[in-house]
Amino acid sequence: METQQLYRGRLIDHIQLVVADIAASKRFYRAVFDAIGIPFGGEADDYFWADELFVSSASSRAAAGELTGRAHLAFQANDRATVERFHAAAIAAGGKDNGAPGERPYHPGYYAAFVLDPDGNNIEVVHHGPANRSADAIKITF
Repeated sequence: METQQLYRGRLIDHIQLVVADIAASKRFYRAVFDAIGIPFGGEADDYFWADELFVSSASSRAAAGELTGRAHLAFQANDRATVERFHAAAIAAGGKDNGAPGERPYHPGYYAAFVLDPDGNNIEVVHHGPANRSADAIKITF
């Protein structure tokens, strides 16, 4: 068995979305992840994944045959320019604007944009402003 490495945060292990049109979702999320610097981890005809997000078709072995309901997912950005790249790329890839890049009142420095994906999920990319992280990610090797 080859060595595998995963990078994980602290709260979310993974999220699965079951979508109506896997090709449309793959185009949308590839554009989003390219804009924010996250590579696809893997893909097949009926699924794809990146970091903690797994997306599949209803007919995929990984799904129970039902589409997921509307979800709100927020991805982290390193700076405001990344938020702006996300918004433009997501719209160009078939997303629907749900909030242009800008300051939000959640806390000082909260800069975000929102786009609805092909299934109506509210996808946000947020930069929280200047902050110090103890690490960029947690690396798991097994």
